[in-house]
Amino acid sequence: MNTTIHRFAITALAAASISSAWADALPAGAVAVVNGTQITQAQLDRAIAQTGVAANPNVVQALKQQLIARELFRQQAAKNAAYEKLPAVKQAVQEAHDAAITQAWLKDNIKPAPVTDAQVKARYDAIVSSLGDKEYKPRVIQVGDDVTAAQVIAQLKQSGDFAKLAQQYSTAPNKTRGGEMDWVSFKVPAEEGKTQNLPLALAREISALQLGATSAAPVEVGNQRYIVKLDAMRPTQVPAYDAVKPAIKQALETAELERATVQVVGNLLKTAKVVQ
Repeated sequence: MNTTIHRFAITALAAASISSAWADALPAGAVAVVNGTQITQAQLDRAIAQTGVAANPNVVQALKQQLIARELFRQQAAKNAAYEKLPAVKQAVQEAHDAAITQAWLKDNIKPAPVTDAQVKARYDAIVSSLGDKEYKPRVIQVGDDVTAAQVIAQLKQSGDFAKLAQQYSTAPNKTRGGEMDWVSFKVPAEEGKTQNLPLALAREISALQLGATSAAPVEVGNQRYIVKLDAMRPTQVPAYDAVKPAIKQALETAELERATVQVVGNLLKTAKVVQ
């Protein structure tokens, strides 16, 4: 509730388009000065980055007004020393402090190896060599028991709409898209470990279906049951290296960062005393 009040108050003040009472030139690096306290361009840049939206004059102006409003609130709160003693405030300060020094330590101590162009090209070649002649565009409905799977198949046999049934029954994240999956390609017959991360049984079902057909029986993968429909099929389209190079490099960098992090954690655990 308090967070909601804070958000509404900032929005209201921002909507009022707070303006400076003085026409003095701003100090270098400042976008506003509130009762003598500077709001810097760096603060505004961070606020823009946190929104995750493209910056435009309207967004920049709105965020600047929010920073001004927040600074006004902070100044009012600072006038009452009792706020500094509130447990929630002390905890928030401690958590912010801990997060900052932890991030600084991680930056200094976790050193992932740089990913080279040769590594990116090798990964690209490995992916291309794993592709089959065809690629498939399936839909899947994932359920957790045989009874539900049987209900879904029964409704499909009665001309039920696959996408709507996926939205109703599926437990997979892609249920909101009617069970739609991305294009996938693998060599046939499908082999374990060579199915683009699909469970082997699911890959075999996808490659066995005729175009437009659906599973006659649920596919068992562990405790899950899958009903599959093959929406489309085409000759495999291999993307150009330059088109996918940035994405492959990012994936390799993420994997290397994870490897370096696990190594550091492992080294720390060797000398740590952890009770769980």
